[in-house]
Parts: sequence; C-alpha cells; structure tokens
Amino acid sequence: MTAKKIRHYLQFKDFSLDDYEYVLERARILKRKFKNYETYHPLHDRTLAMIFEKNSTRTRLSFEAGIFQLGGHAVFMSTRDTQLGRGEPIEDAAQVISRMVDIIMIRTFGQDIIQRFAENSRVPVINGLTNEYHPCQVLADIFTYYEHRGSIAGKTVAWIGDANNMLYSWLQAAEVFGFHLNVSTPKGLASMWMSPRSMKPAHASSMAVCSV
Repeated sequence: MTAKKIRHYLQFKDFSLDDYEYVLERARILKRKFKNYETYHPLHDRTLAMIFEKNSTRTRLSFEAGIFQLGGHAVFMSTRDTQLGRGEPIEDAAQVISRMVDIIMIRTFGQDIIQRFAENSRVPVINGLTNEYHPCQVLADIFTYYEHRGSIAGKTVAWIGDANNMLYSWLQAAEVFGFHLNVSTPKGLASMWMSPRSMKPAHASSMAVCSV
C-alpha cells in the first residue's frame, strides 16, 4: 500500500480553490458552534507543536486557543528552550518533533527553513510566518470578507505599503480566488518581484502596480 502524501501549508498557493471553499465554509460552521457554546472536540487527544523563532502575540494566541477549543493541546517551543537554538540541524529536529505530535506550526525567518523542516516531517507543517510568506493571515482576512460579503471572486483588493510577506501572499490569493489586486508601494520599497517586467502573466492579469 502506498503511503498517503503529507500535505503542508507553506504558502497560499499550496491549496486549491476547492480546498479553500471547503476550509472557509468549515470555519464558518465551527465559529458558529463556538459562539453558541456548543462543545465540539474533533481534535481530542491531538497535539499541535508551535515552534517560534520569531516572537508573536496574535499567532500564538490564535493557534493555541483554536486547537484548545477543538479539544486538542498545544506545546509552545522557542529556540531559547530547544536544541534548535543550540545548532541542531533542522532536518534532525523535524524528524524528532514530528514523531511526537500530530501537526506543527512554525514561525521563522527564511522560507527555506520551513521548507527543509517540512521535507523531513512525518506530519503536516503550517507556515505561521516567514520572511517571504504569511498565508494564515491572508486566509483569516479572506474569511472575514467571506463572512460579511460572501465570495471575494471578481472583487478588488487594495494593498498600500511596502512589498513584504503579506503582499506576496495576497498575490497568490488573487490567483487562487480570482480577484483583482491594486498595489501601491512607496518609491524604493517595491520588490523586484513587483516589477511588471518580472511578473508572471497570471500576476499581471490580476493586479495593477504603482509607486507613490
């Protein structure tokens, strides 16, 4: 029997539109249950490892509270109190940690770090933030729109600010969901990826760029 391939969530484009439609509707149902004080614990006896190389208030609270509300348990790990902070190879850490938990969320620096971790993990890995991408934040934003306005397909989203991990995730989201993205960046703070000459055709067809 062929082992089932592990699915990770390392950047926004890792999920298809069908995947996201299911996730958004499922999130709506789970949120309604929680707001109505309905006990629902599908993650009973499941453990989430949260690895933080970058500190965070909202990421830690949202993941920890979320799995607790669904009946699971979260283990907080930082580089200060693990072997990762003392030079243990990422590949070794991934193999050890993934043997003891059911899912892992990592908030770190370079995307290559979480990629290497996922390649050596036995369980799904979620990107809680890297320098390049922040898919969970964009997913939460889109869910808010979905709750109040419905489908975001065909709508227009405006991004004002420098080219960073959030913008790169919004670019991928525009491709997946089919909405238009207007981008305005201060002069000198736009990434080379934002240059119309370097954009893929799919990006160019779903966004407009200007510097102010």
